[in-house]
Amino acid sequence: MKPVTAGQALVELLADHGVDTVFGIPGTHSIELYRGLASERIRHISPRHEQGGGFMADGYARASGRPGVCFVITGPGVTNLATPMAGAYIDSVPMLVISPVNPPDPHGINRGRLHELSSQEAVSRPFCADSVTVESADQIPEAVNRAFSLFASQRPRPVHINIPLPVLVEPVGEPWHALSCTTAMAKVSDRLVAEAARKIGRARHKVLVVGGGTVDGQSDILALAERMNCPVITTVAARGVIPAGHPLSVGAQLRAPRIQKVLQEADLALFLGTDFAQTDHWNDDMPLPCEQIWVNLSPDSMDSRTSALTAVGDCLHFARKLHALLPEPSREAVDRCRMQCLDLRTGRAESMTDKEKMHWAVLEIIDSHLQKGMLVASDMTQSAYTAVDYLPAYRPRQWLHPVGYGPLGYALPAAIGALLSDAADTALAIVGDAGFQYTQQEMGLAAELGLNLTVLLWNNHALQQICDDMDSAGIEPVGVVQKNPDFLALAEAYGWRAWKNVDITSLESELAKASETPGPVLIEIDESLVRTQSGQSGNRR
Repeated sequence: MKPVTAGQALVELLADHGVDTVFGIPGTHSIELYRGLASERIRHISPRHEQGGGFMADGYARASGRPGVCFVITGPGVTNLATPMAGAYIDSVPMLVISPVNPPDPHGINRGRLHELSSQEAVSRPFCADSVTVESADQIPEAVNRAFSLFASQRPRPVHINIPLPVLVEPVGEPWHALSCTTAMAKVSDRLVAEAARKIGRARHKVLVVGGGTVDGQSDILALAERMNCPVITTVAARGVIPAGHPLSVGAQLRAPRIQKVLQEADLALFLGTDFAQTDHWNDDMPLPCEQIWVNLSPDSMDSRTSALTAVGDCLHFARKLHALLPEPSREAVDRCRMQCLDLRTGRAESMTDKEKMHWAVLEIIDSHLQKGMLVASDMTQSAYTAVDYLPAYRPRQWLHPVGYGPLGYALPAAIGALLSDAADTALAIVGDAGFQYTQQEMGLAAELGLNLTVLLWNNHALQQICDDMDSAGIEPVGVVQKNPDFLALAEAYGWRAWKNVDITSLESELAKASETPGPVLIEIDESLVRTQSGQSGNRR
């Protein structure tokens, strides 16, 4: 066999692992990776900025469950990708980042080379499950195989592999192959499952809380919920695991006081696949039931649960084993529990603020498109916060939201990545006018690829959430109002169709038209118009 370079062999190894898409921008130091991409076994996607590429890899992974893969250049490529990697780390998203790196100096000092950092590995280590620098070509397959083993057996998070420039061009005689993953997720012991079953059997008012670790086990979670016969609360990452309208669903809004009250008044709560972080419920002093059971892949999340029954392991395996030990509930108990959950779902409108009701006038229209399978990616913007709280989800991985790290500019590139994963035929990105401008350049890629993507741009002409926060804190708003571009002209310049919604009653037909006509579409909604037509005062301040 004719020798190939390590860069070529690496690409073939990724293909052997099932990688079909790589997001990246080629640069002087990474071209050896692109020699391997010429074989066309892997599709290469060129974002307009590495940050956009990182969010695309995130969206690809969240929508499909497969790792998103990025190639980035030394130095600025790595630092530009830092924000998406950190977001993926917080939200448990599998991402593989491969970058060249300047040859290490034996004295650990910079030599003034192009794109030089004193330690690329140190840059990414705080937000990676593993960040390594290989020393020779023969270490590359080991590093890649270890990354895929981590994705399969541990809490999924980014892995970063640095390859020194001289190593990328080393000759490789024999092809590298993916190793079968022999490391499985840890299993919870039968003893702990039995103890959990005894605790649940004694409880009179139970509640089940499910997080992102359950998204690939909807049938297991539904079966357990029905056997436990209790209200089910989902975090943002788990939206859709309990489909909208399921008799045991309490609705989407975990942050609502009425939903938190259900949890607080329970005598036992079972937490599966979630850290139940502050960004899940926005309550720094959340009271929890005296009896708690926690099952999670991450041992770090168990450290503070000293008074609870905790188990590090596969929460879906635990759910199946627990289901087998629990008795069938009585018909009377089932009817009583389902009536309680129905009351909680139907009462959600009572807790809406005026501003949320204004958002709901638009968001309610989106619901019919969600029922048809449309995937939604949302940015950190006020209308999306209301959507995350109230808008139903009908299947897991249908709604992508950067809940933990909360970066602006996520929705557009994440929606692009999700569509490229083939997890959905159409996608909707919900963005605000300020956050959209972080990654609006990725409109060029969406047009280039002809994606069936609709951007719903909510324009309130400000960083409105920060403006409201400043006002609440008694601070005169500073730096929260900017001059926006003409978004319609900008979209048309990128080759998109674009229009401004002037009547919210016509939005249903506009969204239908956008989703039925090939190619990307931008629909701009002016908040002042919605406020007037919905009859709400908002709270613009």
